[in-house]
Amino acid sequence: MNRFVLPLGIFIVLAAFLAVGLRLNPREVPSPLVDKPVPAFKLAQLAQPEMEFTQKDMLGQVWLLNVWASWCVSCREEHPVLVDLAKARVVPVIGLNYKDKPQEAKAWLKQFGDPYMLSVMDQDGRVGIDYGVYGVPETFVIDRTGVIRYKQIGPVTREALEGKILPLVRQLQKS
Repeated sequence: MNRFVLPLGIFIVLAAFLAVGLRLNPREVPSPLVDKPVPAFKLAQLAQPEMEFTQKDMLGQVWLLNVWASWCVSCREEHPVLVDLAKARVVPVIGLNYKDKPQEAKAWLKQFGDPYMLSVMDQDGRVGIDYGVYGVPETFVIDRTGVIRYKQIGPVTREALEGKILPLVRQLQKS
Protein backbone atom coordinates (compact mmCIF):
# COMPACT_ATOMS: atom_id res chain seq x y z
CA MET A 1 0.00 0.00 0.00
CA ASN A 2 2.79 2.45 0.94
CA ARG A 3 4.60 1.85 -2.34
CA PHE A 4 1.62 3.39 -4.23
CA VAL A 5 1.41 6.56 -2.12
CA LEU A 6 4.50 8.28 -3.59
CA PRO A 7 3.62 7.62 -7.28
CA LEU A 8 0.02 8.66 -6.60
CA GLY A 9 1.20 11.87 -4.92
CA ILE A 10 3.49 12.70 -7.83
CA PHE A 11 0.68 12.03 -10.29
CA ILE A 12 -1.69 14.36 -8.40
CA VAL A 13 0.90 17.19 -8.34
CA LEU A 14 1.62 16.80 -12.07
CA ALA A 15 -2.10 16.73 -12.87
CA ALA A 16 -2.58 19.94 -10.86
CA PHE A 17 0.23 21.70 -12.78
CA LEU A 18 -1.26 20.54 -16.08
CA ALA A 19 -4.72 21.78 -15.10
CA VAL A 20 -3.34 25.22 -14.20
CA GLY A 21 -1.25 25.40 -17.37
CA LEU A 22 -4.19 24.56 -19.62
CA ARG A 23 -6.11 27.56 -18.27
CA LEU A 24 -3.37 30.06 -19.19
CA ASN A 25 -3.74 32.21 -22.29
CA PRO A 26 -0.58 31.95 -24.44
CA ARG A 27 -1.24 35.47 -25.79
CA GLU A 28 -0.69 36.82 -22.28
CA VAL A 29 2.82 35.47 -21.93
CA PRO A 30 4.94 38.49 -21.02
CA SER A 31 7.76 39.30 -23.39
CA PRO A 32 11.23 39.59 -21.86
CA LEU A 33 11.83 42.48 -24.28
CA VAL A 34 9.18 44.79 -22.81
CA ASP A 35 10.87 47.81 -21.20
CA LYS A 36 14.13 46.99 -22.98
CA PRO A 37 15.71 48.72 -26.01
CA VAL A 38 14.67 47.35 -29.37
CA PRO A 39 17.15 44.93 -30.92
CA ALA A 40 19.18 46.64 -33.62
CA PHE A 41 18.58 45.83 -37.26
CA LYS A 42 19.43 47.12 -40.71
CA LEU A 43 17.18 45.73 -43.43
CA ALA A 44 16.29 46.47 -47.04
CA GLN A 45 12.93 48.08 -47.68
CA LEU A 46 10.35 45.95 -49.45
CA ALA A 47 9.26 48.64 -51.91
CA GLN A 48 12.79 49.95 -52.52
CA PRO A 49 15.33 47.17 -51.84
CA GLU A 50 18.22 49.53 -52.55
CA MET A 51 17.15 51.60 -49.51
CA GLU A 52 17.86 50.39 -45.98
CA PHE A 53 15.97 51.08 -42.77
CA THR A 54 17.09 50.75 -39.16
CA GLN A 55 15.33 51.13 -35.85
CA LYS A 56 17.37 54.31 -35.33
CA ASP A 57 15.39 55.95 -38.15
CA MET A 58 12.39 56.08 -35.79
CA LEU A 59 14.11 57.62 -32.75
CA GLY A 60 12.07 60.54 -31.44
CA GLN A 61 8.77 58.95 -32.54
CA VAL A 62 6.35 56.52 -30.97
CA TRP A 63 5.77 53.76 -33.52
CA LEU A 64 4.47 50.26 -34.09
CA LEU A 65 6.46 47.39 -35.56
CA ASN A 66 4.07 44.86 -37.08
CA VAL A 67 5.50 41.47 -38.02
CA TRP A 68 3.57 40.03 -40.97
CA ALA A 69 3.79 37.68 -43.96
CA SER A 70 1.77 37.01 -47.09
CA TRP A 71 1.47 33.34 -46.11
CA CYS A 72 0.05 34.22 -42.67
CA VAL A 73 -3.67 33.50 -42.33
CA SER A 74 -4.03 35.51 -39.11
CA CYS A 75 -2.41 38.51 -40.79
CA ARG A 76 -5.47 38.72 -43.05
CA GLU A 77 -7.62 38.92 -39.94
CA GLU A 78 -5.77 41.94 -38.54
CA HIS A 79 -5.07 43.67 -41.85
CA PRO A 80 -8.31 45.72 -42.10
CA VAL A 81 -7.65 47.01 -38.57
CA LEU A 82 -4.16 48.12 -39.59
CA VAL A 83 -5.45 49.73 -42.79
CA ASP A 84 -7.96 51.77 -40.73
CA LEU A 85 -5.22 52.69 -38.26
CA ALA A 86 -3.01 53.92 -41.10
CA LYS A 87 -5.84 56.07 -42.48
CA ALA A 88 -6.30 57.66 -39.04
CA ARG A 89 -2.58 58.64 -38.99
CA VAL A 90 -2.36 58.23 -35.22
CA VAL A 91 0.95 56.40 -35.17
CA PRO A 92 3.44 55.27 -37.82
CA VAL A 93 3.35 51.54 -38.51
CA ILE A 94 6.46 49.84 -39.85
CA GLY A 95 6.03 46.37 -41.33
CA LEU A 96 8.56 43.61 -40.73
CA ASN A 97 7.89 41.16 -43.55
CA TYR A 98 8.89 37.85 -42.00
CA LYS A 99 10.31 34.86 -43.93
CA ASP A 100 8.48 35.83 -47.08
CA LYS A 101 9.22 36.18 -50.77
CA PRO A 102 9.37 39.86 -51.79
CA GLN A 103 7.17 39.42 -54.88
CA GLU A 104 4.48 37.63 -52.87
CA ALA A 105 4.62 40.27 -50.12
CA LYS A 106 4.27 43.11 -52.64
CA ALA A 107 1.36 41.37 -54.36
CA TRP A 108 -0.34 40.79 -51.00
CA LEU A 109 -0.06 44.49 -50.07
CA LYS A 110 -1.33 45.50 -53.50
CA GLN A 111 -4.34 43.20 -53.13
CA PHE A 112 -5.28 44.01 -49.52
CA GLY A 113 -3.92 47.56 -49.09
CA ASP A 114 -0.69 48.82 -47.59
CA PRO A 115 -1.05 50.17 -44.04
CA TYR A 116 2.68 50.55 -43.52
CA MET A 117 4.77 53.69 -43.62
CA LEU A 118 7.25 51.18 -45.05
CA SER A 119 8.01 47.49 -44.79
CA VAL A 120 11.40 45.89 -44.39
CA MET A 121 12.34 42.37 -45.45
CA ASP A 122 13.43 39.78 -42.88
CA GLN A 123 13.72 36.90 -45.33
CA ASP A 124 15.88 34.67 -43.14
CA GLY A 125 13.98 35.48 -39.93
CA ARG A 126 17.02 36.61 -37.94
CA VAL A 127 15.53 39.94 -36.89
CA GLY A 128 12.32 38.16 -35.92
CA ILE A 129 14.36 35.86 -33.70
CA ASP A 130 16.02 38.89 -32.08
CA TYR A 131 12.55 40.27 -31.32
CA GLY A 132 11.36 36.97 -29.86
CA VAL A 133 8.86 36.32 -32.64
CA TYR A 134 7.56 32.79 -32.55
CA GLY A 135 4.56 33.29 -34.79
CA VAL A 136 3.09 35.96 -36.99
CA PRO A 137 1.47 38.35 -36.60
CA GLU A 138 3.03 40.12 -33.66
CA THR A 139 3.06 43.86 -33.00
CA PHE A 140 5.35 45.95 -30.82
CA VAL A 141 4.71 49.43 -29.41
CA ILE A 142 8.02 51.30 -29.30
CA ASP A 143 8.55 54.62 -27.52
CA ARG A 144 10.50 57.72 -28.61
CA THR A 145 13.75 56.44 -27.10
CA GLY A 146 13.57 53.07 -28.85
CA VAL A 147 12.28 51.02 -25.93
CA ILE A 148 9.64 48.32 -26.42
CA ARG A 149 6.64 49.14 -24.22
CA TYR A 150 4.14 46.48 -25.31
CA LYS A 151 3.96 43.32 -27.39
CA GLN A 152 0.73 42.09 -28.97
CA ILE A 153 0.95 38.39 -29.74
CA GLY A 154 -1.43 37.38 -32.49
CA PRO A 155 -3.68 39.59 -34.61
CA VAL A 156 -4.35 43.17 -33.62
CA THR A 157 -8.09 43.28 -33.05
CA ARG A 158 -10.19 46.43 -32.76
CA GLU A 159 -10.61 45.63 -29.06
CA ALA A 160 -6.84 45.31 -28.50
CA LEU A 161 -6.22 48.47 -30.51
CA GLU A 162 -8.79 50.58 -28.65
CA GLY A 163 -8.28 48.99 -25.22
CA LYS A 164 -4.51 48.64 -24.98
CA ILE A 165 -2.46 49.81 -27.94
CA LEU A 166 -3.87 53.27 -28.71
CA PRO A 167 -4.16 54.38 -25.06
CA LEU A 168 -0.52 53.40 -24.57
CA VAL A 169 0.52 55.16 -27.80
CA ARG A 170 -1.27 58.35 -26.73
CA GLN A 171 0.33 58.21 -23.28
CA LEU A 172 3.79 57.72 -24.81
CA GLN A 173 3.24 60.52 -27.32
CA LYS A 174 2.49 62.93 -24.46
CA SER A 175 5.62 62.08 -22.49
